[in-house]
Amino acid sequence: MQKRLGTSEFTITPIGLGTWAMGGEGAFGWGPQDDEESVSTVLRAVERGINWIDTAPAYGYGRSERVVGRALAEIPQAERPYVFTKCGLVWDETGEITHSLKADSLRREVEASLERLGMGALDLVQIHWPSFPPGSPALELEQGWTALARLREEGLIREIGVSNCDVNQLQRLAQIAPVTSLQPPYSMLMRQIEDEILPYCGEHHIGVISYSPMHNGLLSGRMTRERIAAMAETDWRAKLNPAFQEPHLTQNLAFVEKLREIADAYGRTVAEVAVAWVLRHQAVTGAIVGARRPDQINDFCCAMEFRLSVEDLAMIERAMPTSLSAYDLD
Repeated sequence: MQKRLGTSEFTITPIGLGTWAMGGEGAFGWGPQDDEESVSTVLRAVERGINWIDTAPAYGYGRSERVVGRALAEIPQAERPYVFTKCGLVWDETGEITHSLKADSLRREVEASLERLGMGALDLVQIHWPSFPPGSPALELEQGWTALARLREEGLIREIGVSNCDVNQLQRLAQIAPVTSLQPPYSMLMRQIEDEILPYCGEHHIGVISYSPMHNGLLSGRMTRERIAAMAETDWRAKLNPAFQEPHLTQNLAFVEKLREIADAYGRTVAEVAVAWVLRHQAVTGAIVGARRPDQINDFCCAMEFRLSVEDLAMIERAMPTSLSAYDLD
């Protein structure tokens, strides 16, 4: 049931808990969030057998890491999950986020993450974006990767990985130090990594922990047009995610109803179908599934054991809308 993450010693469950929404408001935030509910959600995930958590300093300006740290403090050491965090996005006193992969900046980030999480060493640190805004030249990538490799040698980090990198960037990094894992976006509405990235990772023993398998909640089965219209002004999806805008929204909601037919036939949730579809790919080590309330864990945790049939996959393929770009933040 568990898979080894790349060439590391970590064996992880098919699903990891994503904590982006636990950061609450802020740049690319998900709107208001209750910290007590966040802590309870982390604890519920661990109780249900999920053994890794994905977070990042940029999620709520450190807030996500802090609530994960609070939850970890309530879990016996022997039962604690792996914690995977990120680096490269920093902010100032006004909340403006900038990108830096300079060695001194990454060291400060790692030390701050250790403090917020209450850990002696970070299990996995990933470069959040090779460049920012996405698509701009990744001029500091090698410098940042060299710095992370050095921090690993010092014992502050156990493993190093990247997020949102393409094959060319993975090849550049491999010249400096092995890449333990890649975190790319992957869902039924976002399939670009199937052509080159997943085959490359499979051939080079790079673990793949994909994010947004439910496409930021759109494939959860709980999203309606009315709920989207009522999203908080501080929820980035309402204005910046093209999947939540017309003309895509209508076809995406219709697609969800097709997925519901499959889910109902098995007595499953739409969320489980969406996650199981991502996990069907042999190059995917695990999928990051976000939650902000304990009850949401129940919607998807059983997807770890759920398998779609050949007929199900064919039906999904026929009904699938046009794939969207994960990086369209304009």
